[in-house]
Amino acid sequence: MEVSVLNMSGKETGKKVVLNDAIFAITPNEHAVYLDVKQFMANKRQGTAKAKQRSENAHSTRKLGRQKGGGGARPGDAKSPVRVGGGTIFGPVPRDYSFKLNKKVKLLARKSAFSIKASNNQILVLDAIHFDVPKTKEMVAVLKNLKIDGKKVLFVLPQNDTNVLKSANNIQRTNVITVSELNTYTIMNSNAIVLLEEAVAPIEQLFKV
Repeated sequence: MEVSVLNMSGKETGKKVVLNDAIFAITPNEHAVYLDVKQFMANKRQGTAKAKQRSENAHSTRKLGRQKGGGGARPGDAKSPVRVGGGTIFGPVPRDYSFKLNKKVKLLARKSAFSIKASNNQILVLDAIHFDVPKTKEMVAVLKNLKIDGKKVLFVLPQNDTNVLKSANNIQRTNVITVSELNTYTIMNSNAIVLLEEAVAPIEQLFKV
């Protein structure tokens, strides 16, 4: 598929860039997207939630009532889960939420994510973006020129640019990453994806097409 290349003023430069159909125009596999996003979110979980079970509670183990004459079953100790302040039944314990996902599934998921965004006309190609110094105002102007201000925007750079990154830091819902940092969650969590022209070839190389 062909996409017009824009400049920072939001105008067409007259150049066209061909986005590889093997990445941007496949039939999306929504289940692969689901699995990859699920793994991404699971890997971010700390898994440190913990509740004290009966054996870990610091109460005395003495019996709380007499053997007979209480009118019912003899109550156990203060650690009993049925008593206020007692242990927790089947409470959370520290665990690792991460799980394995095959590389081919992750690759398919990222291609599917790009194809979904391309089919919704949510991918723009920018010839270049550069700031002499970090300047939030200039980044805001670029977003307005591209008519994507107020949206969840993802800028994909061929390599790290500190000035661009810092210029976008204070703008809500605007994210700047490099090609090597691409993942399905970040792609799907954006309403507009701005690819730098120089990032297209590295993306193809990353997907080995």
